[in-house]
Amino acid sequence: MTYDKQETKFRLGTRRSPLAMAQAEEARDRLAAAHGIEPAHIEIVAVTASGDRVQDRPLAEIGGKALWTRELDAWLAAGDIDFAVHSAKDVETIRPKEFAIAAVLPREDVRDVLIGAESIHALPQGAVVGTSAPRRAAQLLHARPDCKVVTFRGNVATRLAKLAAGEVDATFLASAGLRRLGETGTGHPLDENEWLPAPGQAAILIECRAGDERTRRFLAAIDHAPSRAAVAAERALLAALGGTCHSPIAVLTRIQGGDILLRGALFSPDGAEKVEGECLFPLGDSEGPARLAADLLARAVPAIAVHFAGSA
Repeated sequence: MTYDKQETKFRLGTRRSPLAMAQAEEARDRLAAAHGIEPAHIEIVAVTASGDRVQDRPLAEIGGKALWTRELDAWLAAGDIDFAVHSAKDVETIRPKEFAIAAVLPREDVRDVLIGAESIHALPQGAVVGTSAPRRAAQLLHARPDCKVVTFRGNVATRLAKLAAGEVDATFLASAGLRRLGETGTGHPLDENEWLPAPGQAAILIECRAGDERTRRFLAAIDHAPSRAAVAAERALLAALGGTCHSPIAVLTRIQGGDILLRGALFSPDGAEKVEGECLFPLGDSEGPARLAADLLARAVPAIAVHFAGSA
């Protein structure tokens, strides 16, 4: 599919944060290269999301992941933008039917990075660790119940500045975000087999209107099938579990030939309880994630199960 330079520009919607802008620029540049057009053919339209405006409380307390998508959803529905670029981990599991995931870019490094110590074991006794992610808090407290977790929000630069100011002893950031911002030497990556990532972590997801075939064809050129399959499996697991922003869940996905190996761990928020399992199923098997969800919930103690609607 080719596009004439005189054709109407595509409008790419994104949040205004530095990382979101870097992801939008990556999507724009991949599209331009795939179609042999100038990047200027794709106009980046930025919005300050509700989640970026409210920095003093955990997202789960003030509206959850919808705070990252609300404004862009409104623009997309109104036709003010043609497609929206998101961090996959920030997109709600259940989305409006009028939108479609048209592309998932090649996934980056899924690991978390610990800033402030060389490893979880190396954290000082009673360390104060900043994070607003229930998954990170629960995994930390499971491994190091002596640590204290405090709410810690803001973009990468803000969180690094708070750490440098001594507000906490350590914090976590996503390796993918650091790489996309050129901060590759920052912190210590955690082994993803021991410290499982968030569902959708490190993946860039692009949505457009479901009925907009022109834009869907345009975006299909940069859809990365293995990354799409992994993200779809993780989102299906979340849906089957009935997880919310309050639900501490960690997931690691591997594509092995024609199969997906999906590994998940559920925690109680205080980290005291954990249940873990995995499921190997063929690509295209839409029921694989549901089977893993059922297994995890069947073995989850009440302190875990109460945080997952799928257990009802």
